[in-house]
Amino acid sequence: MITDGVRGAATRCRTTVAFEVDLPHRKAFSPDAAYYTGEMSMGALRGAPVFAVEVRSEGDYGKKMEREITEKRRDYFATGTLVVWDVDLIGEATVRVYRADAPDTPQIFRRGEIADAEPAVPGWRMKVDEIFN
Repeated sequence: MITDGVRGAATRCRTTVAFEVDLPHRKAFSPDAAYYTGEMSMGALRGAPVFAVEVRSEGDYGKKMEREITEKRRDYFATGTLVVWDVDLIGEATVRVYRADAPDTPQIFRRGEIADAEPAVPGWRMKVDEIFN
C-alpha cells in the first residue's frame, strides 16, 4: 500500500493484502500495490482500493493475457477503483494509467516523466525512472 501520508492514517503498509469484492466471477483482488481508503481490518479488506498497481511479469504478455488484464481492469472499475496502473517492466518500460472515467484510453508515462494517480490519490506523484531503476 502507498504510505506517504497523503491521506494520513487511512493507509497502512502490508506485504500481502486481499481486497474482497462481490462480483459473480471474482471475489478478491491482490494488486502489487494499492491505496485503500476503507476501514482497516486484520484480514482481507472489504471493497476495492481506489488506486491499484499491477506490475507485469514474464507471463503477462500476448493476446490471451492482454484480454485477461483488460478484464481484470474492468473488474477493478466495476467495484469502485478509480485508477489502475499497468506497469510494463519488460516490454516498453512504461506505466499505463487507466482511469474509471476513460477506461479504454490510458495515459502513458515513460522514463523521464512523472506519473500520477489522479483523482484517486490527489497530489501524489512518482518519477517513472524510480520504478525502473
